[in-house]
Amino acid sequence: MPMTLDDLRPNPGARQEPKRLGRGHGSGKGKTAGRGTKGQGSRSGRGPRVGFEGGQLPIQQALPYKRGFTNIYKTQWEVVNLIQLEELAEEGPITPEVLHARGAIRGLEFPIKVLGDGELSRPVSVSAHAFSASARERIEATGGTVQTLERTDRWTGARPRSRRLPLTSELKRARVGKVGGVSRKDALEATARGTQGNGEA
Repeated sequence: MPMTLDDLRPNPGARQEPKRLGRGHGSGKGKTAGRGTKGQGSRSGRGPRVGFEGGQLPIQQALPYKRGFTNIYKTQWEVVNLIQLEELAEEGPITPEVLHARGAIRGLEFPIKVLGDGELSRPVSVSAHAFSASARERIEATGGTVQTLERTDRWTGARPRSRRLPLTSELKRARVGKVGGVSRKDALEATARGTQGNGEA
């Protein structure tokens, strides 16, 4: 006997009758239809956004308080100790170019600071952007010389984002940056003109 479309049946358990909600107390899902009593979850509609935590501080906002933060304005110093200068055994003056060629620093775009960890057995001439007090004292004690270089790296002008305007009573009365008040740009220009005028006077 040939098979027809009437003979096709789904696998057992593949189709389930939908749960009939709100069909009286005897059904077991009457009255509130499994949604509980009142509250946000009992209402119709999409509900709160994904990641909503009931009004408490969301995790994406709490993370900076929990794990700290990264200061993007931090100066990337290259630290060189006296023990490294001793191991270099360089006869001539020690400059940033020499330190980079010998692999003591990452690159010439970083400022270099010499620290006083270790001892020197010979006089050396060191050029760097900063020296600790102990490093300078020990280098000069062995007959060496130190030369402080001028910083030209991109971190010299980096400053944290802060108020450039002083919080004075005049600025507060002028409502700087607020609705109906003076803009911050105009207040900055006025402050700069006042500073220049005082300097000329």
